[in-house]
Amino acid sequence: MQVPSLLGYTSALVDMVAFVSDDFLKTVPGLKGGTRQISGDEMEELLQRLPCVPTCVPGGAAANTAVGMARLGGRASLIAVVGNDQPGRDYTASIQQDGVGTEGFLVSSKLQTGKCLSLITPDSERTMRTYLGANADITPDDLQLSQFQGYSHLLMEGYTFLYRDVAIRVIELAKQAGLKVCIDLNSPEIVQKNMDILPELMKEYVTAIFANEMEAAAFAGTSDENAALKALSDLCPIAIMKLGARGAVIQEQHHDGIHIDAVKAKAIDTTGAGDSWAAGFFHAWLDGKSLEAAGKLGAKVSAEIVQVAGARLPDATWQSLKEYYNTLS
Repeated sequence: MQVPSLLGYTSALVDMVAFVSDDFLKTVPGLKGGTRQISGDEMEELLQRLPCVPTCVPGGAAANTAVGMARLGGRASLIAVVGNDQPGRDYTASIQQDGVGTEGFLVSSKLQTGKCLSLITPDSERTMRTYLGANADITPDDLQLSQFQGYSHLLMEGYTFLYRDVAIRVIELAKQAGLKVCIDLNSPEIVQKNMDILPELMKEYVTAIFANEMEAAAFAGTSDENAALKALSDLCPIAIMKLGARGAVIQEQHHDGIHIDAVKAKAIDTTGAGDSWAAGFFHAWLDGKSLEAAGKLGAKVSAEIVQVAGARLPDATWQSLKEYYNTLS
């Protein structure tokens, strides 16, 4: 039997966190709370306009989840593309130090390591602008079955659908390797652009889907959260809607939905909150715990993440989270 383990397919990004005013955010095109891909030149122009120097840490949605799972004591690895530059080497070393495998990493000789700027407004909402950099320097042929073997579950970011042929290749190779495919939709804009293929892929390949209320609404075409969750759960065995401070709902097909309360926290930065929720969920779920227990651990990890800038926690907090996990049945 395959050892429970998580393989993440991630966009390797250096996360840059900057606290800005709502007035500043109004000068940045796009939806508040959303994600938009920008060019390298646009990123540099935006960085020069910032009212503060951003905090930088290794990021990427599935990378944040894999790191969280590893720090909780689970087994996790990543497939990612970094540039042949110092940020790429630093990124790889940091991921390894967090206990995550990097055997599946690829190195681009053409493009720099990607960046993601999270603009945090006073309400703690994060708006993301991303320069994919080296992440764009990959083709389906660069991915091999051997990179996917030896794991039980795959977590793929919705961001991968920026390159559809690569996303489909990832899903197909994961299935060939016997992994259960899980997708975090990540962005309402990405959902909207891929509605012609997402429902069929979910029905055919996906075991679990993760979405926040904006992503679920974009998928279902309605702001009715119950209807949106049903639209997701009709297509795959487990659908999870993350609702921020209102908690989350886990919907297993043919069962009643499970509401998971949020853990109260004084949020200063929601960057990585959903990724960290998924980290706790995966660790408990793959360890054989109930969906409710998995959701509770997810909520606890997420509550800790929103109290720090960026998506990394100190060692003492991870130890406390492990102790909390041991109390769950």
